[in-house]
Amino acid sequence: MSMTAIKGGVLAAEGFMAASTAAGIRKHGREDMALLFSETPCVAAGTYTSNVVKAAPVVWDKELTDHDHAIHAVVINSGIANACTGDAGMEACKQEAQTVSEAFGDVIPPESVLVASTGVIGLPLPMDKMKAGILEMVPKLEHSELHATLASKAIMTTDTKNKEFAVAFEIGGKTVHLGGMTKGSGMIHPKLCTMLCFLTTDLCISKTLLQKALFEDIVDTYNMISVDGDTSTNDTCVILANGKAGNPEITEENEDYQTFKKALHAVNETLARNMAADGEGATHLFTVHVTGANDKETARTLARSVVSSTLTKAAIYGRDANWGRILCAMGYSGAAFDPNKVRLCFVNDIGKILVYKDGVPVDFDEDYAKEILGYEEVTALIELNQGEAEATAWGCDLTHDYVDINASYRT
Repeated sequence: MSMTAIKGGVLAAEGFMAASTAAGIRKHGREDMALLFSETPCVAAGTYTSNVVKAAPVVWDKELTDHDHAIHAVVINSGIANACTGDAGMEACKQEAQTVSEAFGDVIPPESVLVASTGVIGLPLPMDKMKAGILEMVPKLEHSELHATLASKAIMTTDTKNKEFAVAFEIGGKTVHLGGMTKGSGMIHPKLCTMLCFLTTDLCISKTLLQKALFEDIVDTYNMISVDGDTSTNDTCVILANGKAGNPEITEENEDYQTFKKALHAVNETLARNMAADGEGATHLFTVHVTGANDKETARTLARSVVSSTLTKAAIYGRDANWGRILCAMGYSGAAFDPNKVRLCFVNDIGKILVYKDGVPVDFDEDYAKEILGYEEVTALIELNQGEAEATAWGCDLTHDYVDINASYRT
């Protein structure tokens, strides 16, 4: 499959527009609202937090994407999560959707508007500011690379970098575009990690297969990243497809469907890595790659356990090649493996160093290990030597800044 990374982020696909504004929800006066809009109705699919405590926007969106509602728009705010807000929170979602509908002259129904929020839990949304922000954004909607970037920045909370990516590929003789934007820096852990993710494509595809592709792909992308072991109340990953590319509709799991899945994986994996690298206070992107497992789930379980280990994350921050932390995290993961067959290396662009083999540590150069671990990206390569399955998880180191950020997040 020929696939090319392109610019444009969440607006790379034809027919999508975005706008952003500073509605005054956040204290800093920075842009804190974004609006995505498709000129034509979209089929939509979504996947959401596994936390029992679900924010009102999650409940609202899940109801719409679980059924056959065509979707036209998404309203997103940062600063306040609209979580643990009871009936008032659901009423706020309804008012957001109604305001968008009214702004378009009631041409699109409220049931075609998704909403998403991120920020402090327990506070009510300031609906006067939310409504004013929506009314300000609708006339500003535009299809441009700049507007995509501004929207990706408006949804950030403790993120230090905006996260956007897009690709182009061919299906049925037509050029198809797929792009997205995410936010996520803290409260990130597998089981849908803490994040907001919005994906758009001009592909023509059935809702059933769009949902299937998204469900299957998050298992090895967004569900394989961890920053701090906390799963949020607001996790949302939504994909919208408006069919503007003009390809023959994908209604079966044929070659075109497989092509789309590869493109979806490329976008999701890139955005997932970017979230892990931008973990709160992080100085390293920490990747764990497990090979030689008996089955895929064993590889996933081991990779997630290591990347989520607080002690391992602290060792990475300290540039300490403490292989014992990794073996320990593998041992309590619940996955079955033979420690006497394990081979463990640290590797990146600088080089590769073996620290553990066949059940015992090996002599290694501590200075060289520190040099490798001092690089901004480092991978723990874990070879189980028991089968053919493999998996990758992404995380970051645990720093003093993480504590500082979260000690004062609400106040």
